[in-house]
Amino acid sequence: MKCEEIREVMPDLASGAMGMTPEIGVHLAGCGTCTAKMEEFRQTMALLDEWRAPEPSPYFDVRLQARLREEMAKPQAGWLTWFRRPVLASALTVLLGIGVGLFFTQGHGIYQSEGDVVAVVNDAATEPGTAVGDLQALEKNHDLYSDFDLLDDLQVQHDVVANP
Repeated sequence: MKCEEIREVMPDLASGAMGMTPEIGVHLAGCGTCTAKMEEFRQTMALLDEWRAPEPSPYFDVRLQARLREEMAKPQAGWLTWFRRPVLASALTVLLGIGVGLFFTQGHGIYQSEGDVVAVVNDAATEPGTAVGDLQALEKNHDLYSDFDLLDDLQVQHDVVANP
């Protein structure tokens, strides 16, 4: 037998739950480490056999009964308390689902503001490359494009001054 197999059955051998077989006896006679472990298990089992559980306090039963009466006298949580928690959790889950659903379904528009007025424009019409999309991009970025014209004018004036 191998040492691992012997170590698995050592607690049973030391406690007397299992009898010594000839194979185990031969292995223990030839293996010093397993013999030492077996002796340690036997000493541990002997100590456990000597140990006695302490007697409970004579007032233990009296105090236990008093504590049980106190717990029984407490007002019991009604069906409303039991019912409230799952309903609240379900309601929060539904609200979260609705919020996520609205976020993904309503997020397809572009919000353009003209002063205090906010309008939602459909993405299909504002895709780049479509006539409506290009016109809306030009209208939205009119100030930016007019600044580019100003920069071009400045470049021309600079070239004229640099090369008279």
